[in-house]
Amino acid sequence: FASAEAAPATLKLALCQVLCGEDKKANIAAAKKAVNEASRNGAKLVVLPECWNSPYDTSCFPVYAETVPGEGASASDSVAEPSTNFLLSAAKENKIYLIGGSIPEKDQDGKVYNTCIIVSPEGEIIGKHRKVHLFDIDVPGKITFKESDTLSPGNSTTTFDAPFGKVGVGICYDIRFPELSMLMRREGASILVFPGAFNMTTGPAHWELLQRARAVDNQCYVAAASPARNPESSYQAWGHSTVVSPWGKVVATTDHNPSTVYAEIDLSEVEKMREGIPTSKQKRNDMYSLQGF
Repeated sequence: FASAEAAPATLKLALCQVLCGEDKKANIAAAKKAVNEASRNGAKLVVLPECWNSPYDTSCFPVYAETVPGEGASASDSVAEPSTNFLLSAAKENKIYLIGGSIPEKDQDGKVYNTCIIVSPEGEIIGKHRKVHLFDIDVPGKITFKESDTLSPGNSTTTFDAPFGKVGVGICYDIRFPELSMLMRREGASILVFPGAFNMTTGPAHWELLQRARAVDNQCYVAAASPARNPESSYQAWGHSTVVSPWGKVVATTDHNPSTVYAEIDLSEVEKMREGIPTSKQKRNDMYSLQGF
C-alpha cells in the first residue's frame, strides 16, 4: 500500500497589507502585484485584507458589490466579477492557497455581504465566508460605524483543508466572539485567519490583544491581515498585519504602511501546545457546552 504523504511541518504564509482606495481596477492591480510577489518569495498560503477592492464605507459596499460563484467554481465573469476572476487566476497561476480577504458580495435577492473567497492552487473556490458578526459600534467621541446599514450577516463557520492542515476563516469583528473561533478549533483548525480592518480607536487597544487571546484560547496560530492606512480615506485602518503563535507570541508584524508580512510557522507547535496544556480534554462539559450552528 502507498503510504499517505506526511503533512509539511512548516508553512510560509504571507499577509498582504495593500493600500485600498476608490479605484477598483487600481485596487485589483495592487492586490495582484502583492500576491505575485508573495508567491515569488515562497509563500504557500497568501492572505489579502478585509475590503481590499473597495473603500471601507457602508455607502460604498452596494456600489462595489459583485456576485460571487459558489464553492467548486473555477471560472467567473471577468466583467461582472473582476475581483473573483483575479483571485481564481492568481491562485492557479501561483499555485498557492489564497484567502481573498473580503469583498462586498451581492446575491440574487439583492442582499450584500462582507465575503471572503478562498481559492485552491487549482484555481477552485473551496470556501466562502460571509462575515457573521456585523461591525455595529458607537464609541462616544471616537467612532460610530454600522455595517448593518447596508450589509447582511452570514450564518456559518468556514474551514478548509490543505496539505499543511485545516484552516479556519473569520472576518474582522468575528475575532471578538471567542465562540466562533472555538467552533473552528473544534472542527480541527490549527490556523485561524482573520482579514480585518480595525481602526485608530480599536486598533491600538485590541487588534493584537484579540489575536493573542484567540491564539491562546484555541492553542493555534492566528493571522490577521489589514489594509494599509490610506490618509485620503474617511475610515483610517490601523494596519499592523500580524501572525501570532499558539503560545501567544507575536512572530511577525508590521506598521501601517503598504507591506507584506511573512512568517515561517511550525505547525508541530500546535500539537505540542495542545499536549502540554491539554485544555480541550479538561473542559467541564457537566457545567457548560459549546453549541454549533
